[in-house]
Amino acid sequence: MGQVLDYQATQPLNGFDPGIAFPIPQTPDSALLASIQINIPSSSSMNNRVELISTVGVEGITNIAQIVFRIFRNGLEIYNTQVGAESAGSEINYAFTFQAIDLNLSSGTNSYQLTAENITPNTQANIIGPVSFSALAIGS
Repeated sequence: MGQVLDYQATQPLNGFDPGIAFPIPQTPDSALLASIQINIPSSSSMNNRVELISTVGVEGITNIAQIVFRIFRNGLEIYNTQVGAESAGSEINYAFTFQAIDLNLSSGTNSYQLTAENITPNTQANIIGPVSFSALAIGS
């Protein structure tokens, strides 16, 4: 059975709200959606895992945008996923949830960042909430 080493969570946007919508930038630019830090004690160095869970609310505005969500640890990309967001005439509001697992971190503080970028030219999608990002560090 694992031991909880640390838990952190942030919720920059706590619900669906078109009034706060902002466009997801076109690649190579990206939007930083959330950041958290996890501390790994020296007693659990290289014998742990960090479970990262995120939910992001997106609205399709123009055509079918392909959005890439990325998670970085200490500036290094450790996970990415791609989703499509359709626009008017179809489903336009989405809540995408995904999970990543980071294994065997060394001791110390590790910073995680969640970003989004639109990789499809001539499309637009907006962040409309909610946005949540959590990390659970577990020692093996």
